[in-house]
Amino acid sequence: MSTNSAAWLPEARSDVVVGPAEMPVPGPGELLVRTRAVAVNPLDDVKQWTGNLMYRWLPYPAVLGEDVAGEVAAVGPDVTRFAPGDRVVAYAVGMERGTRHRAEGGFQSFVVVREGLTAPLPDTLAFHDAVVLPLAVSTAATALFQRDHLALPHPTPAPVGGRGTVVVWGGSTSVGSNAIQLAVASGHRVVTTASPRNHERMRDLGADLVVDYRDSTAVDRLSEALRGDEVVGVLAVGTGSGAAAVALAAATGARRVALASPAVSFASLPRRGGPSVTAALTMTRLGASTALTQLTARRHGISARFVWGSALMTNEVGRMLWHDHLPRALADGTHRPAPEAEVVGEGLESIQTALDRLRAGVSAKKLVVVL
Repeated sequence: MSTNSAAWLPEARSDVVVGPAEMPVPGPGELLVRTRAVAVNPLDDVKQWTGNLMYRWLPYPAVLGEDVAGEVAAVGPDVTRFAPGDRVVAYAVGMERGTRHRAEGGFQSFVVVREGLTAPLPDTLAFHDAVVLPLAVSTAATALFQRDHLALPHPTPAPVGGRGTVVVWGGSTSVGSNAIQLAVASGHRVVTTASPRNHERMRDLGADLVVDYRDSTAVDRLSEALRGDEVVGVLAVGTGSGAAAVALAAATGARRVALASPAVSFASLPRRGGPSVTAALTMTRLGASTALTQLTARRHGISARFVWGSALMTNEVGRMLWHDHLPRALADGTHRPAPEAEVVGEGLESIQTALDRLRAGVSAKKLVVVL
């Protein structure tokens, strides 16, 4: 077997550096995957840029990365669904609490992933296309199906319609694009928001109605369009989307809102340690905006909870998604990798380039590095 290497985050707020890494050994219920493609996520950027604002438990040097696709190199004890040579896509959870942080971090040539967070890939689906899925589809599934969020019925091979309407605020995002497809697969009508250039793509993914989120009358327009519908929940994706989602829920009678994004952006935070006026103002705005959204929700009898995508590791949603739904839906084409992958480079050395591009701003794309 080849030697391993990783894109290491040596310390808080540093660039990643490619260097040797120990070859991980899969344990019970685990696979060792030879990575062929990875994608970068806002969580990677936030951890790199803000130091210990998030993932305080992650030791340095750290291996970030959640989205991986590749070939199974070895399997651990008790693994029954996969064998060496299988093509797979997987959610790498090394950044999460209570995991083997370095062995399970995605930005390396060989990574340990969990059988329960892995799906087989059909031969027709390229690694670089499939790798846009893991964190986004897991977060979307957690928001839609977990009992303390929207608690929708699980998808079935032949969806039963007439189960009400789900609103996805921010449909062109990675999470939103997957949420639209999952909600349709569970038998719901989906209404979403996106910029006009993405409206047709939203309809292709299954949305019945699309409204421009930048329109100052978006909440009113959606409320009018949803008059008479049973709105079973609202998923808010995108910075600052929570307030609009709660307002829409109040106007339509929905009682559940899943919040997948913070109230303010962390992009303005300085890339250095210690106190700063900008950091203080950002955190103050975050606290005030979050508190106001929660206060409004409570006043209208709405449950508005923040989503943590990895929560499905320990409940029935993970098995439903990764064991039951995704393998079937990827094979028959009813769940499409979205948003579209944009390959920004080759090799672990390109991961920092991808992170820099992500920080500069990306719309309706997922940045991918092939290995």
